[in-house]
Amino acid sequence: MLRDAVKAGIMYDQSLDADIRSLRSTILFGLKGISAYGHQARFINYNSNLVDNFYFLGLEATTNDALTVEDLIKITMRTGEMSVEVMKTLDDANTTTYSHPSPQKVNVNIKKGPFIIISGHDLRDLEMLLEQTEGKGINIYTHGEMLPAHGYPSLNKYKHLVGNFGTAWQNQQKEFDNIPGCILMTTNCLMKPRDTYKDRIFTTNVVGWDGVRHVNLKEDGTKDFSEIINKSLELGGYKEDVEEKEILVGFGHNSTLSRAGAIVEAVKEGKLRHFFLIGGCDGAKPGRNYYTEFAEKIPQDCVILTLACGKYRFNNLDFGTVAGLPRLLDIGQCNDAYSAVKIATTLADAFETDVNSLPLTIVLSWYEQKAVADLLALLSLGIKDMYIGPSLPAFLSPNVLQYLVDIFNITPISTADEDLRNSLKQVN
Repeated sequence: MLRDAVKAGIMYDQSLDADIRSLRSTILFGLKGISAYGHQARFINYNSNLVDNFYFLGLEATTNDALTVEDLIKITMRTGEMSVEVMKTLDDANTTTYSHPSPQKVNVNIKKGPFIIISGHDLRDLEMLLEQTEGKGINIYTHGEMLPAHGYPSLNKYKHLVGNFGTAWQNQQKEFDNIPGCILMTTNCLMKPRDTYKDRIFTTNVVGWDGVRHVNLKEDGTKDFSEIINKSLELGGYKEDVEEKEILVGFGHNSTLSRAGAIVEAVKEGKLRHFFLIGGCDGAKPGRNYYTEFAEKIPQDCVILTLACGKYRFNNLDFGTVAGLPRLLDIGQCNDAYSAVKIATTLADAFETDVNSLPLTIVLSWYEQKAVADLLALLSLGIKDMYIGPSLPAFLSPNVLQYLVDIFNITPISTADEDLRNSLKQVN
């Protein structure tokens, strides 16, 4: 792959202008994130014609030599608009099909008995698995980005959805090692399975690995999970319960905005000083402990909103409450950046201002194409003063980065203390 990259990778054409290459790559990575969200929505029969048409326009822009840097900047912003559109479509799909999330406590320790861990993003896979395991004595645990599923009433009603297993995707090889149960990977975030659990991990949808059993979609739109069910019963599961430890999920836009009046009043009375949105993709690269340290140092009169797998850096900590609200509000999956935007814009309306004038700081952790789609969505809405890290995307040329700094005041993270101090200056 490394040899072929020289001939076919984004750097193969050395004569191509660096800024053109940078913007083409940004558009392409954004399209990948958008198509991942679009695939999730389409799986439960929702789509946007606007987004479907844009795939062609966006891809064409990445090969059209007649387009200037200015042209590609416009298309990059349009990619952000389509990211907002596809996240709205997916939000409509999930909340219409499974009802709006509500706050729920989720056990993060193991229970006695056979079990299946389901990871990824696709709620329809979880629903089918819950239906097919009901009454069979099998515990179902979410993993990774599937954690927010506990907030949806149509899924939470299943009593054998007993909790969440493990932490973020990059820890799976260690956490899945020799476990006495099965794993179902529904979308991306699969790492090379170790031999110690390769016989008990299954894939479905667009994710797969050589030598790993795959569950296919049948013509009627359903899946047969009997093989993984039988394997989990054969393995037998855990022998004893571990004392429960609970975390809170389910603070989507509908649930959070039902408290909008109390939030606005708390801000006006000085009880609630600032909001921090700490979200994005996680990874194993050094420097990501910044997000844990940042969250821990946020003052007690502030609220933390979080989404995507970056929350596993701190979502097991007890942040307490402020003005009658939990200080940590888990909004959901990476695509629930739409929820965060909806919360922010509604609060801005309540304060008769704009999002950039709210006592709000956005701190993003960077990793893969969905993070690109999320960032472009926020930029297309004109949101400024965001911090991103732990390192900048490799495909941003110096000029494109400078454009983002000049127009949107994007700032690379520094230290938790310095960034926190600068964030709170606007409200002092």
